[in-house]
Amino acid sequence: MTGRLRVRSTFLPTLTRPVRAGVRGAAVLVAGASLAVGCGIIPGVTGGDGDDRITVMTWAPENTNLTNKPGMPAFARAYARWVNSHGGIGGRELHVVTCNERNDSVAAAKCARQAVKENAVAVVGSYSQHANSFFPILESAGIPYIGGYGLTDDEFTSPLSYPVNGGQPALLAALGQELADRCGPVTLVRPDSIAGDELPVMINAGLKARGHSAADDVRAPEDATEFSGQTTRALEEATADPERKGCVVPALGDRTGTFMDSFRRTREEYPEVRTGTVLGSVDQTAIDASGGKSGPYEGSYVAGWYPVETDPRWDRMKNVIRQQAFTDTRIDPADAGVQTTWIAFTVLKAVLEKIGDGEASADTVRRTLDDGMRIDTGGLTPTLRWRFQDRLASVGFPRLINTDVTLQVVREGRLVAAREGFVDMTKALQGADV
Repeated sequence: MTGRLRVRSTFLPTLTRPVRAGVRGAAVLVAGASLAVGCGIIPGVTGGDGDDRITVMTWAPENTNLTNKPGMPAFARAYARWVNSHGGIGGRELHVVTCNERNDSVAAAKCARQAVKENAVAVVGSYSQHANSFFPILESAGIPYIGGYGLTDDEFTSPLSYPVNGGQPALLAALGQELADRCGPVTLVRPDSIAGDELPVMINAGLKARGHSAADDVRAPEDATEFSGQTTRALEEATADPERKGCVVPALGDRTGTFMDSFRRTREEYPEVRTGTVLGSVDQTAIDASGGKSGPYEGSYVAGWYPVETDPRWDRMKNVIRQQAFTDTRIDPADAGVQTTWIAFTVLKAVLEKIGDGEASADTVRRTLDDGMRIDTGGLTPTLRWRFQDRLASVGFPRLINTDVTLQVVREGRLVAAREGFVDMTKALQGADV
């Protein structure tokens, strides 16, 4: 993002999409031919009959050469098994359809068309950077997108998007604000992609809020397998001011670990350089794999959306995993994608319970959310409520309602809270140069 943010049309479709089987044929006609390749259907265990079940979709990339989030659809399936083993939602079976988004725009569009075909009442807890491909399809069908990972502008502009976190904008603004008081020159290493183009603006918003100069921007191929050139340049930029210790911020998703391997080898010549990153680019598993307290992350500041994984507020999610997916290694309770999916399904469950015995459809789910409903997530986020013109509408993020982040730090090889509670990034984001 090099100029102003692109804002999606605010047209709100009024097409009603009930769950009942009587209109399923119409949904198939809208979707066209079957596009089930890469998608899986997980039937519920108990609950309502086939004519009264509630269908949702979760998608994320799996088995690709780029960032993968297999834990999100895996957890969605586990959640369905759990909720159905307890009688479903209001006595109705929760039916989860999953789809491999493949980090590909064509596949993302196919997943969206599959959601239409399956007559999904919502897409819940999903990950994709190809919003341009899937949002037009969801919008034309009136299907809400609840709890996306927060990678794209569209998730914070579309009237059919209901984000549960502040996405990459909030994380990077928070990290910039934290590092501004601790670092000299700051260097951002990020993917050379459409999603990556948005990252410098956000980290600079946080730096600017503390009177710090903008970060140096180092781009890397999205599918890079080595980063020696980017590592050297980042370290040179971070040490440009001999009076102040510089910081390097890798925000490369699954490739962050590969970058840090190179960084550790090259860093011996620049021992004073510190690092900072965001959840999604590093978690406890990555820290352990890189050497723990003797690894390159020691002392790093990490911005996250939610409390640390050891916080007791995650106990209910962990209980679901223990009951339904204890041996599924794809589901890591410390993964921000899994955590986001849990919160997204918490939202869905609250909405469906409010609808009660009424018709559960994409239209009624959307109207219930738009009617000012407040949703308590058990302290994992602020109380959630979506309005189109919210506090950050002036900078192009009218749907960004949760600007709270947590700040964590790696101490003795463990990711722990750097400070108590949440930090509100509204003010810093309002100053973003967009």
